Amino acid sequence: MVDHSFGDLSLAALYDGLNPWGPGDDFYLELVMAAGSVLDVGCGTGQLLRRARAEGHSGRLMGLDPAAAMLVQARRARPDVEWVLGDTRARLWQGEFDLVVMTGHAFQVLVTDEEIQVCLRAVRAALGDGGRFVFETRNPGARAWERWTPERVYEVTADDGTPVRVWHEVEGGLSGGRVRFTENYEGVGWPAPRASHSVLRFLDKEALEGFLTESGLTVVEQYGDWGRGPVTPGCPEIITVARPAAGLR
Repeated sequence: MVDHSFGDLSLAALYDGLNPWGPGDDFYLELVMAAGSVLDVGCGTGQLLRRARAEGHSGRLMGLDPAAAMLVQARRARPDVEWVLGDTRARLWQGEFDLVVMTGHAFQVLVTDEEIQVCLRAVRAALGDGGRFVFETRNPGARAWERWTPERVYEVTADDGTPVRVWHEVEGGLSGGRVRFTENYEGVGWPAPRASHSVLRFLDKEALEGFLTESGLTVVEQYGDWGRGPVTPGCPEIITVARPAAGLR
């Protein structure tokens, strides 16, 4: 599970350990390497763009994230990528990107209709002619939040080499299409556990398409998993590829 709300430097340093490279990253990396200019919205520690640059991407790469602590990690690793603090309102976009991505379920952090609309309109403005917007959300039909229980404890290693235990607690389940949860951290020698509180929104395929259409984007492909399987009632993901609608700017 990915949480883009890390504002604490010590917690941001744990982020990559909690979210190791996986099939979804391979999916996005292929797209990034084929695009001349890329904007990663909600880039976190910038793992995707850092990897792309390391593998030889020579074009424009920009990572955008509202958590300064996350971008500290990104800048330390790859100063040769543009790292911008803020959300999609941070710039006036002028069609300068071939590809815009939102990875790690970052789209689900947009919990109100207005937040979604503002983000999607900015994405539309940032895309050049023929550009693509690619993102994924968890399929609400798979009910992933039911597995985010305190019994599932993860362990990562802090910068000082000590272990940190991490577990999740969901507050009341799905309500109004939203799930509230707490991510808890407990480290050796810490005076008390730390907590990061989050809300995620779960949208089905039809609702996603409605928001995209309203914002001038057209769905061209959707997949239910990282192997490009179909979207089914119980598939884990809704992976969407969208393009600017013809004649709209």
